[in-house]
Amino acid sequence: MEPLGRDFFDRPSDVVAPELLGKVVVHGSVALRLTEVEAYGLPGEDSASHTYRGMTPRNAVMFGPPGHLYVYFTYGMHFCANLVCRPEGEGSAVLLRAGEIVEGAERARARRGPAVRDRDLARGPARLATALGFRREENGIDACGAGPLTVHTDDGAPPVVLSGPRTGISSAADTPWRFWIEGDPTVSPYRAHVPRRRGTALAPRT
Repeated sequence: MEPLGRDFFDRPSDVVAPELLGKVVVHGSVALRLTEVEAYGLPGEDSASHTYRGMTPRNAVMFGPPGHLYVYFTYGMHFCANLVCRPEGEGSAVLLRAGEIVEGAERARARRGPAVRDRDLARGPARLATALGFRREENGIDACGAGPLTVHTDDGAPPVVLSGPRTGISSAADTPWRFWIEGDPTVSPYRAHVPRRRGTALAPRT
């Protein structure tokens, strides 16, 4: 499998996102075939993007060179991972939402729990990040260099890709930038945003 070069990521996120489906993400001893992703756009344009209001210490990696990993902490307990798109300075990325573990299942299961079913090892963005070993220390690593993270083209037939609204967000929720492989059992269930009520916690996106 040939690793993807930086030119692949140096494009709009909504173009990169569907083309990532079926690609294989390798981090250390675990490899995952992507089955679901979401695109997030530019500052001032996509109100659901972390870059909407500009650069901050938290989202600075999204403004960096394309092909780098942006990892963020959410709900006080989960990490989620994105691949940065567009030229440096623009601020855009693709959220890695779900995938099928194709190598290193035992290592992924050790991270996720011994009773987790194969299809659920990386079914959801937080589960995916955990299965692949993405934590705060991986924020900013290069997927196009000689490090432990690479993204590869699979030799299989091109998948049938569907698209629809992004899941679990309140702003720009109708933007059809969630992409997934039709019929794949590892794709996470769609959840519309549920407004938080006073005194109740919002269920984490896993």
